Amino acid sequence: MEQILDPLKYGETTVWTKQKVESAIGFVLKRIDQNLDTFSLKFPAPASRGNIYEPIENTEWTSSFWTGMLWLAYEVSGDDKYQMAAEKQLKSYKKRVDQRIATETHDLGFLYSLSCIASYKLTGNEEAKQTAIAAADLLMERYFEKAGIIQAWGKLDNPSQRGRMIVDCCMNLPLLYWASEETGDSKYYHAAQSHARQSAKYLIREDTSTFHTYYMDVESGEPLYGRTAQGYADDSCWSRGQTWAMYGLPLSYVYTKDSYLLHDAVRVTNYYLNRLPEDYVCYWDLIFTEGEEEKDSSAAAISVCGMLELAKHLPLSHSNRRIYENAALRILDSLTENYTTKSLPHSNGILKHAVYGKPLGNGVNECCIWGDYYYLEALVRVLKDWEMYW
Repeated sequence: MEQILDPLKYGETTVWTKQKVESAIGFVLKRIDQNLDTFSLKFPAPASRGNIYEPIENTEWTSSFWTGMLWLAYEVSGDDKYQMAAEKQLKSYKKRVDQRIATETHDLGFLYSLSCIASYKLTGNEEAKQTAIAAADLLMERYFEKAGIIQAWGKLDNPSQRGRMIVDCCMNLPLLYWASEETGDSKYYHAAQSHARQSAKYLIREDTSTFHTYYMDVESGEPLYGRTAQGYADDSCWSRGQTWAMYGLPLSYVYTKDSYLLHDAVRVTNYYLNRLPEDYVCYWDLIFTEGEEEKDSSAAAISVCGMLELAKHLPLSHSNRRIYENAALRILDSLTENYTTKSLPHSNGILKHAVYGKPLGNGVNECCIWGDYYYLEALVRVLKDWEMYW
């Protein structure tokens, strides 16, 4: 079922001048500059406390969002200090792969696309390339061929995690597609394509909302059931999960050209847009469309990148192409005007009012480092024709 969009809500063009984009990027660069010393050899915690990120070692799934911001800052400014700062961190990514430090996760895609692949694409760093291929090999260990999925978390024989895929993994697949291109080995491509197909088939419900997680029987390959770990309920729709699908499905299309991926991206995007409040920034679960629940600015930032990428691949005649572009710019405008930390000079974050994990009370109404990254990526996408790290 494909939901119909209200053209009056998103049909009018929102204008972003070059001056406005550069001003917004300028604020982000100032924040990055303030953080260069603190996060030189360490990384921001996934979520802030009191809107301040604490420095941690390279052990979380979120480390690369800071490194990725450094690469984006280098791209838009041309300032070598950002390249030097990013390259200084690459040793920790190599160490993490070599010593298997906190690598029992599908989030190797996040970690190595925004750090090592970005480095290789921008500077030709050969060691970064080899490190990213090693990360892809680790990710392949999590692939169950009969079920056609990559297990999300934990040890592969853990009964509580065995056969669990989650919607976030749509964003981890580009690491495998890239590894296939670089090595000429199709095994990475086939695993990624299979996981994308299974995600579209089982994570997207009939009403075009998404499950956060879904279990597969890895011995028989049979589908089991959907659950949530982050959303309000098993049958609700966790906002950030929906936006991972909105962005991740078009990314798989870039590599596979499987048309159903664009069709499904349109479906999940329409569901999302039909549930936004007046200021266009979603609540932490899409079951909420008004009231006192927390917003999730980080999910909103992801959605902007997803819609801008999706629109690029739709035919000019597609009725929703312009709507997605306009909706993305409206959300970005709302984030810029109402959700940055400009009014919080003590903060070292960029986007306030994000939510990490509401059910566990983790990072609620705080800055989340992925939200900061995707906000900057969205601005870069508006500024220029950006070559993705994904």
